[in-house]
Amino acid sequence: MSYDAIIKNGLHFDGTGAPGALRNLGIRDGKVVVASESALDEAGCPRVIDAHGKWVVPGFVDVHTHYDAEVIASPSLSESVRHGVTTVTIGSCSISAVLSDAEDCSDLFTRVESVPREYVLPLLRKKKTWTSAGGYVEFLERHPLGPNVVSFLGHSDLRTRVMGLARAVDPRARPTEDEMKEMERLLEDALDHGFLGMSSMTNPWDKLDGERFRSAQLPSTYATWKEYRRLHGVLRRRGRILQSAPSLVTKVNALLFMIESAGWFFRRTLKTTLITLADAKSSRGLHHVLGRVTRFVNRVLGGDMRWQTLPVPFEVYADGIDLVVFEEFGAGQAALHLADEVARNKLMGEESYRRKFRKDYDAKWTARVWQRDFHDAFIVACPDASVVGKSFGDVAEARGIHAVDAFLDLVVEHGKKLRWRTTIANDRPAEIATLMNEPSALIGFADSGAHIRNMAFYSFPLRMLRYVRDTGAMTLERAVHRLTGEIADWLGVDAGHLRVGDRADLVVIDPSALDARLDEYHEAVMEGFGDLQRMVNRSDGAVSAVFINGHLAFDGQLRDVGHGRFLPAEGKPSERPALAEQAA
Repeated sequence: MSYDAIIKNGLHFDGTGAPGALRNLGIRDGKVVVASESALDEAGCPRVIDAHGKWVVPGFVDVHTHYDAEVIASPSLSESVRHGVTTVTIGSCSISAVLSDAEDCSDLFTRVESVPREYVLPLLRKKKTWTSAGGYVEFLERHPLGPNVVSFLGHSDLRTRVMGLARAVDPRARPTEDEMKEMERLLEDALDHGFLGMSSMTNPWDKLDGERFRSAQLPSTYATWKEYRRLHGVLRRRGRILQSAPSLVTKVNALLFMIESAGWFFRRTLKTTLITLADAKSSRGLHHVLGRVTRFVNRVLGGDMRWQTLPVPFEVYADGIDLVVFEEFGAGQAALHLADEVARNKLMGEESYRRKFRKDYDAKWTARVWQRDFHDAFIVACPDASVVGKSFGDVAEARGIHAVDAFLDLVVEHGKKLRWRTTIANDRPAEIATLMNEPSALIGFADSGAHIRNMAFYSFPLRMLRYVRDTGAMTLERAVHRLTGEIADWLGVDAGHLRVGDRADLVVIDPSALDARLDEYHEAVMEGFGDLQRMVNRSDGAVSAVFINGHLAFDGQLRDVGHGRFLPAEGKPSERPALAEQAA
């Protein structure tokens, strides 16, 4: 019996946490049909890959992306596929492109996720023909997907559809009983069509784009806990998932999410995943406290809660003042509210504004993610070459001014040509190991497809495997399990495993190429968005091959797209053939 592909002589990890073993894999009709110690008959097999000295692992699962616009424009999602990601999760943080119209979806998405509105809005106006969960799934099933896709329904999208955007962002407005029932009905319909669950948002720093309601918070943040609980009840009854973010203003509402997750007496557990567990410079040690409390809730109170965590340093870049962390405080919000650069520069030049910025910057006990230290923010590009390589604090000391004034002076003078970087979290290797081993965490908070000029974590699974190989922070089979099968099993989707009978989503990795090149940033055109440039990673040989549903998707260069599937929750992948197969 011939095979469609054979992967031979590789160290095979099946994604369950079982030790790796030398195996020869035979693939036929999109599935693994043989995993043998003995050599396979290669006669008639059109593709044979010798994986001697390499690792053969299940395709990685990226649990948190914002590919909602990109999957429409360029469904190959090539920046993830080239790093071995074969399943991506979209619809996170209350934002999805399912129910609302094109302009509403664009305004919910573009400022929050830092993808220019002038690219996203025309795309949605041209391509978005659906206004239902079923229509969205039908679109994805007929779309030439690169990786497999799973999705949440966004609460902001849902609330906007039912209440209208004007009422959805009115802090005085509350949904009527009929509107509440309609939200429940639409959520039920999404679950019926295989959505993972619902995503919401309680942190008020995420703001709307556009002119109609610019700088209003995301609709989900205006909901009361009574509204949340009505929708949580649907998820709880159906055994589906809530994805959300606690308020970073108070931080204490993380405890409300834990209480909501808990199952006691006759109440079912609410599966919950929150962003994010990190060793933040602004709140050292908090990740230890959150980990311990979450483990207690899960073990003693019957909860099922997982934090999402990134197993690499959280380094961000910015062009001028265009960085989401400035939404944390009033002076930053005031600047970002102004889309016009001339008006923004005028504001930043005013002494009254600068006094406000310095006050916000120097405040010690306000809620924050950014450590607010311009001595820990370094200039990487600027028309004034004399400041490149220096921190804003260095520039301030040389000029005898406050660090805030040095920053604002450079932004006003050079605008987006001023590029700088800082590391917000996960700067201590030992604490990264703690995060990797935290049992209440899911590995992955890459935000792939978002913040395109600010960060790139597409290579995070490879960087984690390199770290584990070099430090022994955990066994290699445990690391593979954490990046694949553990996530897929918790989400309840058919992914993350590489056993006989499983879909052939797999990655062949050359461990000798897992080196410092994985940490580097590059820039590349964002496919489907004209000449828009974004930050990316490159594996440079670390990934030898990627198979998706038994088809070669990458082997040093990208191959055919169209083999990915929409994967429904708690079910088998869609039986509808991918577009590439329909064409064949």
